[in-house]
Amino acid sequence: MRASSVRENGRQQQSSGSEAASFTDRLPAALSGPWLLRGHDGRLIVYTHVDQAVLRWTESRVGSRDWLGPDVLPAKGLSHLTVAQGRNRYAHLLGRRVRTAKDGSLTVDLTYAIQYQAGRPLSEWRSIGNPHAKRERTALLGAPAAAVGADGALHVFAPTAEGRISMRREDAQGRWESWLDLKVTAALDTPAAAATSTGRLELLAPARTGALAWHLGEPGAAPERGYDAAVVPLPGSMTGVETSPGRVTFYATDVRTGEMAALRAGEWPVPLGGNPGDGRHAAVMTTLDGYPCTVLAHRGADGRIMLGVCVAEDERGGVWWTDTGKACVGDPVLALDGYGRVVILAVSADGSMALARQEDGQGLTLSSWTRI
Repeated sequence: MRASSVRENGRQQQSSGSEAASFTDRLPAALSGPWLLRGHDGRLIVYTHVDQAVLRWTESRVGSRDWLGPDVLPAKGLSHLTVAQGRNRYAHLLGRRVRTAKDGSLTVDLTYAIQYQAGRPLSEWRSIGNPHAKRERTALLGAPAAAVGADGALHVFAPTAEGRISMRREDAQGRWESWLDLKVTAALDTPAAAATSTGRLELLAPARTGALAWHLGEPGAAPERGYDAAVVPLPGSMTGVETSPGRVTFYATDVRTGEMAALRAGEWPVPLGGNPGDGRHAAVMTTLDGYPCTVLAHRGADGRIMLGVCVAEDERGGVWWTDTGKACVGDPVLALDGYGRVVILAVSADGSMALARQEDGQGLTLSSWTRI
């Protein structure tokens, strides 16, 4: 493998063209993101969270070098945002919203919106509340994580006071169930969640002595505690991906060693190297030269994007790392485009969005970087 130097009634309206054009030359600083998703029609969609808004770009057509946007989607008061996608390709935007009362006190809740089709407006933002019953404690709520089950139900996980994790999810009719306390007091930060094609959902939360694990065996099932991983994950570094039917692999930075590690239920952690920085890892599954493979990416300790490839669930056989030479701000992200090609997206040092795409040939060769 080598890398090149490498709008509806009742719905929230996106900005006018003139307002969006004001972001073209210089993007505002991102608060979180970016996220890279493939829409229902195969076009890629990019989201990034800035002050009081979400910016969105959409491929003009599948696999195109031309992009539409940025569209400016109002998102007032959000301190954090995460984006999750299910098998139906709906994009669920989930945010932690902070509002100031007349007496100066803060009220925090979680709010979400949905994009059903590429390029269309978001639904209106709706609150799903806060697991803290007392208003003065709502500000103790941490940044949420989300995953969409095989049945299309959104699952929300949030760290609360005293190291607890709370879960809220939709039921089979799309109604929100009550908040559920997952009965721990040792979680340090936002967990990572991943759903599988078989209906299983797994959750991993960083703790001082390891990683706390849960699983839901099927849609609607109660969460069950799993075997905790013997790696202390760097908060904010974890990501999970389905690496074989019904099996999730989490990737995290091990605080003790500073290296990346692969974590799977029932197995010993596997050290991967990769010289990661302090950000989140990205992972996507694809087929290379006839083999199912995991493609990994992160911002290295020197600020440049590292790209890794290994045979799926055979990390012990070796991960082939490549320094792309591309400096970035924040965390790179990975996705497959409408033709099944690997795409890597990152925020360049000048604040612009840039991506590289898999080219034809053996292994994983990336195109030159292009600006959105």
